[in-house]
Amino acid sequence: MMDKDLLQNEIQSQRKKNQAAVEFIKIVNDLWYEDSTELILFRNQLIDKSVAEIHGLIDYSTKFIGKPITIQDVLDMAKTIKELNLPSARLDVGKLTYEYLEQQEKGGEKMADFVKKELRGIHDTPKPTPRDVVLYGFGRIGRLAARILASKVDNQNQLRLRAIVIRGELTPENIHKRASLLRNDSVHGDFRGTVVAVPEQRALIINGMTVYLINANSPDEVDYTEYGINDAIVIDNTGVWRDTTGLSQHLKSKGVAKVILTAPGKDSIPNIVYGVNHLDFSPDDTDIFSAASCTTNAIIPILRVIEDAYGVEKGHIETIHAYTNDQNLVDNYHKKYRRGRGAATNMVITETGAGKAVAKAIPELAGKFTSNAIRVPVPNGSLVILNIKLKKKTDLEHLKDTVKQAALNGKLVEQIKYAVSNELVSSDIVGVSAASIFDSNASIVTEDGEDAILYVWYDNEYGYTQQVIRLAKYIGKVRRFHHY
Repeated sequence: MMDKDLLQNEIQSQRKKNQAAVEFIKIVNDLWYEDSTELILFRNQLIDKSVAEIHGLIDYSTKFIGKPITIQDVLDMAKTIKELNLPSARLDVGKLTYEYLEQQEKGGEKMADFVKKELRGIHDTPKPTPRDVVLYGFGRIGRLAARILASKVDNQNQLRLRAIVIRGELTPENIHKRASLLRNDSVHGDFRGTVVAVPEQRALIINGMTVYLINANSPDEVDYTEYGINDAIVIDNTGVWRDTTGLSQHLKSKGVAKVILTAPGKDSIPNIVYGVNHLDFSPDDTDIFSAASCTTNAIIPILRVIEDAYGVEKGHIETIHAYTNDQNLVDNYHKKYRRGRGAATNMVITETGAGKAVAKAIPELAGKFTSNAIRVPVPNGSLVILNIKLKKKTDLEHLKDTVKQAALNGKLVEQIKYAVSNELVSSDIVGVSAASIFDSNASIVTEDGEDAILYVWYDNEYGYTQQVIRLAKYIGKVRRFHHY
């Protein structure tokens, strides 16, 4: 039996941890709502998290970095950040804490001095001018984009959701149904906020902000300036138009400045995986951009790391993808092979453009990959298996450490999450904001070190939509100072 004194000590210890977590949550929210400074923990969002969720993120952080980090450690860092009265920014309190503790092992400076040094330049970063956003289409990606944008409604110095364009008559019943679909989601759960349908205004009030609903059958028939919308970024998530001719129609509407397609673009449209090749294209280069596909956004960050570290001779991409609205719910006619069979009762082999898409983001890999896909009976959460022949031999531990370092440092920290659980399944990755979730415990390197089989999970809805929003911030020139 457990000693009573030991039990009491454990209870007291947990009480102190909970108190620290409560104080940490308060500072996180104070910084966000009062100073527009967002704290994250190794890229994990902290706004609206519970005490239990904070403890879970601390536990993940310890396993990820391979060193102990406590709630008190991150609380001390959060207090220091708040006391410095910094301008609006996005700061990884976990990474700052990790770097500070590493420095302290060598006998470093005070925490405040360390933070000032790490965040040098923060006061020189110009304050962005907010940009209006219009969602053209209100399906799975459109509604998640609305949720993400609306969750930042208290911080209006970046992207502001102003309107949603839909097809179909805007009757009161239709508007209430749209509100309900935004409010409740079978995969992602209830929206953490308020959604009020206002049929007389043809609008939804989301977290206190009016978002107009506009009926249109063509992208060029809306005058957005009538709604007070100017210089807007249109996020077209319908997939109806994918080439320059079709998407240019948006630019004929008054009030539109830029267009982002949430699907692979055709002809000369830049296909961008944010974090990998976005800097190859200036926001001023063109007015139409593609955020590529969810699968492309999942594989490209990992392939970029592998190509840089080892070189790629050739490979095959096999995608195990959640079923989508393009498939039939029950057996029925479909113009494509196999997709006519019931999505919820079959694994369906189908084609994917992932192999060809690789070359658009990483030109040196052109022609090196074949690809195929299997649609499976889950509503969300997908997996890609990368079978790669390497130019430079390695072993599993070295490869895993290479990916871990990319997830911890460098330009891909927002895109790659390094998963440490050996119990990971598809439902566990729903709601993860990273584009690529590297399954460290499933991946394989052959004994001769020449071949790697990498398992990469991705939330094909939420993770991809986060990439779309990152691209929109880049194109809109509203990225804040950040430290990851």
